[in-house]
Amino acid sequence: MTKGEPGTLSLYECMFLLDNAVVREDWKKAKSVITDAVAKHGGSVVTSRRWDERRLAYTIRGKNRATYVLSYLEIPGANLPGLRRELELSERVLRYLLLKVDEIPATEHELTSAENADGFTVPTPPPDDVVEPEPILPVQETLEDILAEGEMDDRPRGRRPERASAEVAP
Repeated sequence: MTKGEPGTLSLYECMFLLDNAVVREDWKKAKSVITDAVAKHGGSVVTSRRWDERRLAYTIRGKNRATYVLSYLEIPGANLPGLRRELELSERVLRYLLLKVDEIPATEHELTSAENADGFTVPTPPPDDVVEPEPILPVQETLEDILAEGEMDDRPRGRRPERASAEVAP
């Protein structure tokens, strides 16, 4: 087949947000949600790995957290509408983003191989209602620190006085 024919395989990068309930049950089962859907529509998953588990910016289907899976897959372009429809109807896939790419980054094969190695375990996602710790903010300078750096001038601090032109009465 030539490149322009509808049955030609194209390479896609896809980021999936999986429901953490499925990931907690079994990581291989969670990954099979992706591989089975792609295979059903005539494609194959080249690489697939857990990217991260994070709190979502907003609630999706009542979930506050999700596991991100980065996959590279080959599928005919004509089969994409069916795959997209299945992913949108899946209760296990909260969101996905599918992009056509020219090649797979070299590190993806290594990272996928490391994840598939014996002894590798995926950390269990925390419950959806876990509160993330607040980031530690830098310590504010104290008056003593400012004075130690140099002499303080006598200029007033705080609000600037209003300009005379702004105070003109009507």
